[in-house]
Amino acid sequence: MKHVKEYHCKEISTDNGTIIIEGPLSAEELQPYEFHEHLIAFRPAHKQFEAIKQIADFEEGRIIIARTTDTIVGYVTFLYPDPLERWSKFEMKDLIELGAIEVIPAYRGFQIGSWLIKVAMLDDAMEDFIIITTEYYWHWDLTGTGLNIWDYRKVMEKMMGSGGLTPFPTDDPEIISHPANCLMARIGNRVTQQSIDRFEELRFLTRLQYRKAKGGGKDASRTNYEN
Repeated sequence: MKHVKEYHCKEISTDNGTIIIEGPLSAEELQPYEFHEHLIAFRPAHKQFEAIKQIADFEEGRIIIARTTDTIVGYVTFLYPDPLERWSKFEMKDLIELGAIEVIPAYRGFQIGSWLIKVAMLDDAMEDFIIITTEYYWHWDLTGTGLNIWDYRKVMEKMMGSGGLTPFPTDDPEIISHPANCLMARIGNRVTQQSIDRFEELRFLTRLQYRKAKGGGKDASRTNYEN
């Protein structure tokens, strides 16, 4: 599945000056910018910059950035799920993951994260994808924000919701290990019913495998888990 990456740009006014939200950008287009030293949520800033430049040139990879004139102060990544993750089990070419989103502390409170996601969704090719994100409370910056788990969860839901992602039920062991964790997803309007059905199987893979082991087969798994 090959998609044209459709560039979009939005200027946001903040108390700290104008921020440009743009992308998807290639590694070559990212190269001239500085990568802010406070973008360290996942790894040291210089290593994370190298990582997002690699993602930018993946066929399915998308990097949207928030920047000043010459410095990246936030970004969001989209790519296929890690091969070792549950979500890559069926190797679905129309399922991508919002893998990381980060904004430096100085620009939090200006809805930069929401705008990163909104600009990403302006790309018409996103209608061909199921887009997922997995939220785990142990990854959240509770100390830096001063929020408790439930307030942070509300912030995450609102931010992801700005791009049309909503909570979806799943029996993934890590997600159900704490009630604040969640799977969120957006199903593009051109995604086939076959892919939607496969996504449901992925979401309830543990139960599906259990039923198969008991001899129930695939059809036995088609319970309405939404209830």
